[in-house]
Amino acid sequence: MCAVQVRKAVITAAGRGARQYPASDTVQKAMLPLVDRDGLTKPLLQIIAEEALESGIEELCVVSSPGDEARYRQQFRTIAEHLRSAFRSVAWAEEQARRVAELESRLRFVEQEEPEGYGHAVWCARSFVGDEPFLLLLGDHLYISREPRRCARQLIDLALEEQCAVSAVQATREHLIHQYGTLTGRRLHDRPDAYQIDEIIEKPNPTLAELRLQVPGLRAGYYLCFFGMHVLTPTIFELLDDLVRRGESEGGQIQLTPALNALAARESYLALETLGTRHNLGVRLGYVEAQVALALNGDDRERMLALLVESVARFQQGLTAPGAGEAASPL
Repeated sequence: MCAVQVRKAVITAAGRGARQYPASDTVQKAMLPLVDRDGLTKPLLQIIAEEALESGIEELCVVSSPGDEARYRQQFRTIAEHLRSAFRSVAWAEEQARRVAELESRLRFVEQEEPEGYGHAVWCARSFVGDEPFLLLLGDHLYISREPRRCARQLIDLALEEQCAVSAVQATREHLIHQYGTLTGRRLHDRPDAYQIDEIIEKPNPTLAELRLQVPGLRAGYYLCFFGMHVLTPTIFELLDDLVRRGESEGGQIQLTPALNALAARESYLALETLGTRHNLGVRLGYVEAQVALALNGDDRERMLALLVESVARFQQGLTAPGAGEAASPL
């Protein structure tokens, strides 16, 4: 990787969000609202974009479905207009409207004409990226850091330090690895949180993971799974080009994992155990879990904790109340 800054980010957001239906039939899943850590309600895409921008990224590209660019832009412009009209001269609303308008002006879009897989979606952004390293984010993942630096910044710092591609990973319990790309590698002697990647398998079952993906030093029953965040070199597009040209797909989908395995064989490619958590909104209850996580890591943490404790207490009282769980007697 050339000794340059990581200036560009690609956010893949072409999926329709089947698990968010019917809401996603009205608005793209990346525009579904969440209350962020600062207490403001924002579209998911804005929260993800702010992860990138606050990590030093200058240019953003969204890989979207055909025709979605106009919808995204209109929705961002409507949000800004409504904030200004509904909360005239209110400082927080003016600031939020400014941020939304600035974000909309900085977004670039490329279309994925057909839903041909994650690797194909990344390949669609090749002209935007050009011959530079870039940050890759998923449009249905949220990232919450446990240190002052954003998760993306942690990744970028290691990529610049080592001058190579780096993927964020998280130690993940065995029963969840079927949701994620999972890898094995050798821990770096001077970085206990970093690994030289040897092999990646997309969404393995526990038996396969036990045979091929165990990592020395990791807790029993845990594996290194992708965090939904990568800093990749432009070499990835050469490798994806080859997959696209040969039509090498799995179930009609061109995946990113084969290209990442080829990248690991060709050049230095590291994994970083990021100090933070990922929240996948694309799985069952993922949206609810992400919202709770944002609240517990934000300005309203104490209030959310109190509400959760109260809710659990009421639930327990309902379970132990006389007659709880019994079927009603017929009249």
